[in-house]
Amino acid sequence: MNLQRLANFLGMSKTTVSRALNGYPEVNVKTRERVLKAAQDAGYQPNPMARSLALGRSNVYGLIFPLLTSDLADPMFLDVVAGMSGALEAFNKNLILAPVSPGTEQRAYQQIVRGRRVDGLVVARTLVHDERIAFLTQAKFPFIAHGRTQQDAPYAWFDYDHAAGVELALERLLALGHRRVAMVSASLDMNFARERRDSFMASMAAAGLAVDPRYLVADCIDRRSGHTAMQQLLACSPRPSAVIVDNHMSGAGVVRAMCDAGIEMGKDMSVVVWGSMADSLAGANVATIDQPEPAKAGARMIEMLLALVNGTPATDLQEMWQPVLLPGATIGVCSEN
Repeated sequence: MNLQRLANFLGMSKTTVSRALNGYPEVNVKTRERVLKAAQDAGYQPNPMARSLALGRSNVYGLIFPLLTSDLADPMFLDVVAGMSGALEAFNKNLILAPVSPGTEQRAYQQIVRGRRVDGLVVARTLVHDERIAFLTQAKFPFIAHGRTQQDAPYAWFDYDHAAGVELALERLLALGHRRVAMVSASLDMNFARERRDSFMASMAAAGLAVDPRYLVADCIDRRSGHTAMQQLLACSPRPSAVIVDNHMSGAGVVRAMCDAGIEMGKDMSVVVWGSMADSLAGANVATIDQPEPAKAGARMIEMLLALVNGTPATDLQEMWQPVLLPGATIGVCSEN
């Protein structure tokens, strides 16, 4: 049975039946219930393309991503995306992942928004000053940011408490007698890296400890750059007694460099890495600042984005989850005490 036949059977206009099936508020409850029951009894299935056109929606959501080669081997990234995709599938909607080069990312946003190719977007790897968020806010296009930024206008975001995570790790290291602590960071243009570095510096200052500038290494976002950063720290004299790495992809390189140099982690030097290290090195029980349940986090972002599309104010859609410290075997008492 098609829509016209259903309307004829009910003795209603095709427009009224369509509006009842699609939940328009101007259709009274009694009429809507009658239409829905008749549709169910008759086995009516709406044409998804026609329904999308009628509602002015594509039922597709997008994630434009400046994809790095290392992302394809990043279980945390894949878990988040799987959570997003699964949440959308539950509502008969779809997720498209659009990998772009950094130089064309802004243009990709403009093309998708102006063409209304998707109903909403997830903005990943937010920057301290993010032109993507500024553009989407000005265009009044639905989006949720996976991470915060310094954007003044209100927007929907989901994030983890970066300051609290670093504080957990540093509190543990300081309690074990470490005073020369280094930090390996991603690009400080990324908001998560900036917040984690700021928290590190503030916590060290609060403990009355100065940070040797040589112990601060940035722009490390993959295994190779992490490996190089650790070699640089090992060449310092004196070298740090502990290292905090703010992302797990470069963390794998840091751990590899320590193994290559014969460093016994947890005894000769301590290391804590932000993020899952399950795939780093066999037998290395690396201490981590963990972001629990990444798939559930991905699903939660989609729930928030759908709520935004359906009219919930952006200011009501700002959520922060707490990281946890998993001590592992790579944290130990400072060997110099």
